[in-house]
Amino acid sequence: MFSEKTIYNYVDAGIFSARNIDLPRKVSYKPRASSHDSFKVDKACRIGRTYADFLMFLEGFPDCPVVQMDSVEGRKGGKVLLTLHFVKCEFMLAFLRDRNTAASVFDVIERLYWELRPDRFMDLFPVLLGDNGSEFSNPVALETDAEFNHRTRVFYCDPSAPYQKGAAENNHEFIRRVLPKGTSFDRLTQADIDLMMDHINSYSRASLGNHSPYEVFRMFYGQKILDLLGAHFISPNDITLRPELLK
Repeated sequence: MFSEKTIYNYVDAGIFSARNIDLPRKVSYKPRASSHDSFKVDKACRIGRTYADFLMFLEGFPDCPVVQMDSVEGRKGGKVLLTLHFVKCEFMLAFLRDRNTAASVFDVIERLYWELRPDRFMDLFPVLLGDNGSEFSNPVALETDAEFNHRTRVFYCDPSAPYQKGAAENNHEFIRRVLPKGTSFDRLTQADIDLMMDHINSYSRASLGNHSPYEVFRMFYGQKILDLLGAHFISPNDITLRPELLK
């Protein structure tokens, strides 16, 4: 049985056919403020979430899928990408954000949570591993929904240890083939980013037995999830990993 708040959240996300106008209390009352709205930096965010804690967690759950999260910057002060890298299948999602803030990271996670629905989200994102950037410094907002239901676990790499999320760092090299360092992202749209990631995820890798991340992700999670994520397969002969892709 869903709580009333959960039902309203599903309606907001377009999961149910009802509209907000069909729900009198939603129209007549202002939305309740959530503790997620302030996005203050949690100075104690690393407690229980260090890389040592992450390794200890994996000892107990060795088969748990890990998603590495990171930021890819354009020009300083401009738009920035949030990347979510599925380590086992080398599949990466990327989301364009106006600013590199904790609030913008929360917005992406929240949208995925409701668009995928909670059960699918928790299957895909049981663990998020990030660095110590301020954009990842509100772990409680990422780990729980508005009703404080658990949805993921957040852990942090050690300071100055990017190799601890090396899979994501390595995959960023494909992004830089299309968007070299120093390139402004300000003219780009999310549709541009989705196209770029379709080409990157369709590029076969020796580490995957000459399969593409798209194909391996499909083997793990199925075509329906790829469709929900808006991912598309690009034929090998049509793959372009050069700046001209987004010209």
